[in-house]
Amino acid sequence: MPKTVHLSLTEGHALATACLKANGADEANAKAVADTMIAAEGDGCKSHGLFRLPGYVAALRSGKVDGAARPKVARIAPGVVRVDACGGYAPLALAAGRQPLIDAAREQGIAAMALVRSHHFAALWPEVEGLCEAGLAGLACTAYMPAVAPAGARKAFFGTNPMSFGWPRRDGPPMVFDQASATQAMGEVMIAARDGHELPPGVGLDAEGKPSTDPNEVLKGVLLPFGGYKGSAIAMMVELLAAGLLGEHFSYEAAENDNKDGGPPAGGEFLLALDPSRFGDAGWMDHCEAFFERLLALDGTRLPGARRHENRPRIAADGFDLNAELHEKILGLCGA
Repeated sequence: MPKTVHLSLTEGHALATACLKANGADEANAKAVADTMIAAEGDGCKSHGLFRLPGYVAALRSGKVDGAARPKVARIAPGVVRVDACGGYAPLALAAGRQPLIDAAREQGIAAMALVRSHHFAALWPEVEGLCEAGLAGLACTAYMPAVAPAGARKAFFGTNPMSFGWPRRDGPPMVFDQASATQAMGEVMIAARDGHELPPGVGLDAEGKPSTDPNEVLKGVLLPFGGYKGSAIAMMVELLAAGLLGEHFSYEAAENDNKDGGPPAGGEFLLALDPSRFGDAGWMDHCEAFFERLLALDGTRLPGARRHENRPRIAADGFDLNAELHEKILGLCGA
């Protein structure tokens, strides 16, 4: 079992912020990125927590990302908000565009955000959950560098291309799912390799195009889309929404233009916000709550994201365990 270091969320946030600032991020960007990583740690999602910090730092050190970027927000159509991250990380740009997107959705019933010239390296549920907390439904998706073979192929072409969808609830946390269009997120495969765990069958192929449950071999090869052609179709949809629609990089273009420093490439994110109260049904909340109640009455069911919400109070009170080797690496990146 790998050795770990126990940290509170406050200690983890301070460590992440200090490390980012030591490597070229200003206070606003460092805090926004740290907020995102610690939100993941607080939900028990190791693959999107401090595990990502070395990649964030690598892109700052190489100069690929502007650690002092100030995003620009413009309402370019009644239902479209365009946020230019100006070469910075996505969290600060998403924060800048959130309220304008909410305002547009409340005015129009439906609105979209085009996030461009950003470097997205995080989970998608924080931005979708923020929309749900404002009483809106939301969808977000982003592309990445090639890691997933289209159905029938053995060569990477799509990114892991995650998408997240959220629905507001009357009481308690919203229903939010966040999933890659690959069978597993790349970060989960990398953690399995680090910690010496096998993968479930069907996650990926090795460098020779043969199925493998060894994460080290899959990292040399390619991930597979979930559900075969169905996951492949969703990955293609994400490419078109997050790149084609926004004038941003498709996954293969992101790879061709990246400096291979280990940090996230430049790219876009598509967000859609809907105000259910503007679609003509005054009883939408009662109707949907009855749906959730009927669903949860079935044995063995739970709502997506429920475990994350169950983790939050426990981790907020007790803290979390960080891989000791990663902790030492982060301290080194801080100059300690």
